[in-house]
Parts: sequence; structure tokens; C-alpha cells
Amino acid sequence: MDVDPATSTDTGFAELGLRPELLRALADLGYEEPTPIQREAIAPIVAGHDLVGQAATGTGKTAAFALPLLQNLTPGGSDGPAALVLVPTRELAEQVSQAVHRYGRELNVRVLPVYGGQPISRQLQVLRRGVDVVVGTPGRILDHIERETLRLDGVKTVVLDEADEMLDMGFAEDIEAILTETPEERQTVLFSATMPPRIDAIAKRHLREPMRITMRREPTAADALPSVRQSAYLVARPHKAAALGRVLDVEAPTAAIVFCRTREEVEEVTESLNGRGFRAEALHGGLSQDQRDRVMGRLRAGSTELLVATDVAARGLDVEQLTHVINFNVPSAPEAYVHRIGRVGRAGRTGAAITLAEPREQRMLKAIERLTGQRIALEKLPTVTDLRARRLELVRNTVQTAMDADDLDRFRSVLDSLTDDADLEQITLACLKLIHEANGGDVDEPEIPSVAPQRERDVDNRAARRNGPGGERFDNRRPGRNRPGGDSVTRVFVGLGRRAGLRPQDLVGAIAGEAGLPARDVGAIQITDRFSLVEVPEADADRVIRALSHSTIRGRRPTVRRDRPN
Repeated sequence: MDVDPATSTDTGFAELGLRPELLRALADLGYEEPTPIQREAIAPIVAGHDLVGQAATGTGKTAAFALPLLQNLTPGGSDGPAALVLVPTRELAEQVSQAVHRYGRELNVRVLPVYGGQPISRQLQVLRRGVDVVVGTPGRILDHIERETLRLDGVKTVVLDEADEMLDMGFAEDIEAILTETPEERQTVLFSATMPPRIDAIAKRHLREPMRITMRREPTAADALPSVRQSAYLVARPHKAAALGRVLDVEAPTAAIVFCRTREEVEEVTESLNGRGFRAEALHGGLSQDQRDRVMGRLRAGSTELLVATDVAARGLDVEQLTHVINFNVPSAPEAYVHRIGRVGRAGRTGAAITLAEPREQRMLKAIERLTGQRIALEKLPTVTDLRARRLELVRNTVQTAMDADDLDRFRSVLDSLTDDADLEQITLACLKLIHEANGGDVDEPEIPSVAPQRERDVDNRAARRNGPGGERFDNRRPGRNRPGGDSVTRVFVGLGRRAGLRPQDLVGAIAGEAGLPARDVGAIQITDRFSLVEVPEADADRVIRALSHSTIRGRRPTVRRDRPN
């Protein structure tokens, strides 16, 4: 069933047949009308149907499955959970758990978030006392199952939230193992922002005649983006950090998220921004939950103005005062771009989405434009002159705001004393100078070299030389020979092969996700029974080796080094 919110009939929560305790909680929270996904999903789930729902982050899908869970729940009915919700990240586990607690507070529902990075002893204590709903990440849930501290034989409903993200993060085998521990007659609900074939495969294996709901016009997709100003700057890689600082100086956001590809890049960009005088905080998977909570608290309180984050770490975040989303790199998938900038366009809010693109990434911008049906304006990077003008404009705005205040009379005696020795114009100019210096003063930094846009035809021709028919890569060049454009390649040894279930897409995904190297820059891949060889640009080889050495592929941490020539 495809659902168009523009034509869907308005239905209040009371008409959905929810119990009075839930209706009172929703009223107290200020919820008046269900969102489209809630209107279509709540009744089937309450009725016990399995369901597959396609809906993006920010459409209200948490309540779409949480309210039916609570409707059918008998709190305290048993020591083990009656409902299990699987989510990809710690942040989302915490958010879903809080939502279930808020909706079900009059029902005295016992809900427990379970995720890594939190002391397991605390989770064990709560599990021993008994819980009704467990919300957790697959890895930690499986850990409890193996410890025999979590029994799922009493689970009546399982929810797979952000299913596509869980598969992208390599949780497919964990999900399969968890589902085998639950009763066959359970109800299964699956929500996903996208519906690739592997999601359909899970639905066919584990869901029984599911109802299907597709939100065709999602608020975080093209229909929600007109309020977001989208632009991009072409910047050579060595100048991206300086370009980011320049853009932030000119834009002066109230609060912004800067998206990076890897943890390493997050740390580097955060350090660079703080060195330029910004108040920036890093957010990535290496932080503990307490650290993440403190970072988010400072951002919402206004003591931090910039959050530098990876996609996974920022999953599920909604910051009301957010005015800018900045992509330090072009996202590798157009859908990821939509998810990112949708954060600044939620609930009708306006804002800006800015992307720093290398010349070779222009084709990816075109792919994003095709998905959204909207143009991303290629703009000229602000110059030093532009920055100076912007800072003078900030001075004017600061003074104008102060002039509108009603507490200026207390400074009149100071002005009177100054006018005894100087005229009013000289005093005013001196005050403007002080404000200007407080805002950073005169700009004395080199210009960032401009990059001219390449014609799309030239970019497509290079891609055609790199790829074979249907986009399959065939690259038989020997290590050390030059690629088109003069970049040499080297071959990296990875100590995993076919016996570990390794596939080419696993290697490409790990290199792109952990090292931040675009998938199109990965060359020939050779997989043997015990090891694999993959070609990468020589300039990126050390970064790829370092990143893969600290990551897991197919659940294992491999040996990674440069290939030793025969």
C-alpha cells in the first residue's frame, strides 16, 4: 500500500482505538494528530499483522510501532520481555527507549535500553528484576543471549527499526541469530528508509504475509527540501579544511552539524575548527554514551555551535536550533545526503545545506539532484574580501540589535564624559573598531585556490574508461603502474578470504566507510581462500591500512599491510 500524505484522511489518535492511558500521555506531550505513517501503521500492528513500512527518519515511525506495542502489552505479565526492538545505534536505542517510557508511563511499563558502551552490570540488574520491552543494538542483544541473561522465548512482537542501516553496518548475521531465539508465532514489524533487495529477503524469511506501507512523499525527501537552501563549493582536497572555516565564517550558523566519513576525519576536522576559534565537538562511535550525552547537552544549551559527526553517530539526532548541515565530503549514496539535510528541514524549519566537493565528485552531485529533483547550486568559494565584508556586516548587525534594546540609558554618563574630549563620530568609530576586533578583526589569510567546474561529459568519459559494461569494475593493471591522471596505485594485503565469507562489496564498503576512500577509487580486488588483495591509490594506502587495521570485516579484525612483492 502506497500512502500519499497529501491525500490521506485526517484521523485523530482517539479514532485509532488506543487505550485511554496512551491518549492521555499523547495529549500531555502535545500530540494532536498522527503523522501519515502513524495513521496507516498503528491499526494493523494493533490487530497483530506483520508489517513492512518504508519511512524515513523524522516521519514519526517510532510512535507508529511504540504505541501498538503498548496497546497490546500487559505490563509485568512475565519476567522476560514481551517486545523486542532492534536498532542500529546506541543513540537510537536511547531515544526509542525514552519514547516508550513517555508513552507508557501510566501503564508502568518496564523498558530497558541495551547497547554497548554502557556497563553491562547495570543491564544485568534490570534484566534480573524483569522487563516488558527491550530496545537494543544487535551486538549487545546477542551478547546477552550468549550469556543466557536475556531469554526471548516470551517475546510476542519484534521490531526491526532502521533495518537498512543495520544491514549496512554488518548486523545481518546477528539479526538472523536473534530472530531464531524468538518464537515462530511472534509478530514481526520492519521499518526501513529504503527497500533494497536484501530487506525484501529478510521480510520473506521472517515475516508472515506482511502488510506493506510505503510513504511515497516523505518529509525528509524532495517534498521537504524547498525550505533548505542547497549549495556546493568545489575545493581541492588539500584546501578543504581552510574552505570549511571560510564557509562557516561567512555563514555564521547558530548551530551546525559537519558530516565526515570516518572517525579519524571527525577528529582532524574538529581540531582544525577549534584551532580557528570555533566551538566544535566531535561525535563518533568511539565515544562512550556519557560523552555523547554531554556533547549533545552542550550543543542544545548553546555552549557548542558545531557538531562534527559521522553518519552512524548522528543517526536519529534532532536538534531544534540547527540552522546548517555541512557535508565535508559528498556522501557516497544520494539517500545519505537526503537523510543528512533533512535534519535541518524538519517540521517546516528553514536552513542551509552546504557541500564541499572535490572536482571528481561532481557526478555524485548530479546523482543527488536526480534523486531529489532539485538543483544544488555550484557557488564560488568566499574570498578574503567576502569575509571582510561579512565581518563588517556582523558589526553593523550587532550595533543595530543593541540599538533596539531598552537598557541604553545607563551608558549615557559614559558617552557624556567622552564627548568632552572627542566628537561623536570619532567615539562611534572607536566603538565599531572594538566590536570588529571582538568578532575576529581584519582577515589576514591567503586566498584558497579556485577550482573550475568540469564539464559533465568529461567526467562521464573518465568514468567509462574506469568501468566496464553495467558498471562492473575490471582493472588488470599491475601495482605501481599509473592510473589515468598520473596517480600510482599500490596493493594492500587483507588477511581474510573466501573461507571467512568475504565478498568484494565487503572490502569496498569497509574501505569507503572506515578510510573515507570513495568506492570508485578502489581498484582490482583478488579474493583467495585465506587472504585478499585490493588496489588503492598510493597516496591513500597508509590511511586505508591504518583504518582497516582498527576495524572489523565480517565480524573479524584482519591483518592488513602492504602486499609484499614476489
